[in-house]
Amino acid sequence: MAQGDYKKLSDEELIFRYAHRNEQAAFTCLFDRYGHLVYGVCLKYLKETEAAKDAMQQIFIKLLVDLKRFRIENFKSWLYQVAKNYCYMQLRKPMPVVNNKIEDGYMEFEEDWHHKIEQEQLLDKLETAIKELNGEQRTCIELFYLQKKTYQEIAIQTGYTLMQVKSAIQNGRRNLKNKLEASRNVQL
Repeated sequence: MAQGDYKKLSDEELIFRYAHRNEQAAFTCLFDRYGHLVYGVCLKYLKETEAAKDAMQQIFIKLLVDLKRFRIENFKSWLYQVAKNYCYMQLRKPMPVVNNKIEDGYMEFEEDWHHKIEQEQLLDKLETAIKELNGEQRTCIELFYLQKKTYQEIAIQTGYTLMQVKSAIQNGRRNLKNKLEASRNVQL
């Protein structure tokens, strides 16, 4: 099969050809298709271009094995989550040892990692859910909870009445709770 023909194949077909037929060109096509996505995710979390490039390479090296081990339903979503989790783990690595001493306050233990990953995933879901609120609710929720404004300050800043502010915050909280519960139930 010519290299250009691989570009016409779906992700599932490419994974199958790599995992079951060991066609390296299929893996190369996946890299060409999604390398920028993985790099972007890594850059978002790691904040440094070299660290993001290194992480992208490590993730794709890991994929060489994982694509043969796991059955993947939605490759793009799965890969995005793999990249995000990889970055979380990189951010949690202990600080380097200096003069045979570990820098104070930087040592984290493995049992805490999982808890922190769950917290960050919940924060990501909360951020997404806030963006999905209608404009009035989103504005009031962000001003009240993130910027710590009072109802009165929100009313002055937005031009809403106090009753509109209270209602938007109450309805926004309820909608956020429903969205978060729905996303949790989808994962189970």
